[in-house]
Amino acid sequence: MQDLPKNKKIILFDGVCNLCDTSAQLIIKHDTKDIFRFVALQSTLGQEITNYLGIDSQKMDSIILYHPGVAYYYKAEAALEIAKELGGVFSLARILGVFPISFSNLAYDFVAKNRYKWYGKKESCMIPTEALKSKFLN
Repeated sequence: MQDLPKNKKIILFDGVCNLCDTSAQLIIKHDTKDIFRFVALQSTLGQEITNYLGIDSQKMDSIILYHPGVAYYYKAEAALEIAKELGGVFSLARILGVFPISFSNLAYDFVAKNRYKWYGKKESCMIPTEALKSKFLN
């Protein structure tokens, strides 16, 4: 935990979920300011971070955005914070900020509950290419 980069925001995601993997790839592609690092929730480090934050990873079917030493966000709030950091067309997601976070989380939970059925599931977490290894923490 002490080796986590303090100047990066860490996205914890479901490493076997096809939707989550595609979302991580999209974020990497548009992270022109090199803000984010990624950790699969299923990994040892993912488990350490969720334990440190007091989040029961067995019940966690959400994306988590963790800014070490500052704050963490999950579900819809994490997605909105990520979109805000990416800027550009992703800034349009701020429109969703007019809804109470509880409403946004209901929509998020509906997609999260059905993500494997709609998008599928992998047997194991993605292994990053050499070009992407620096974006992933382990």
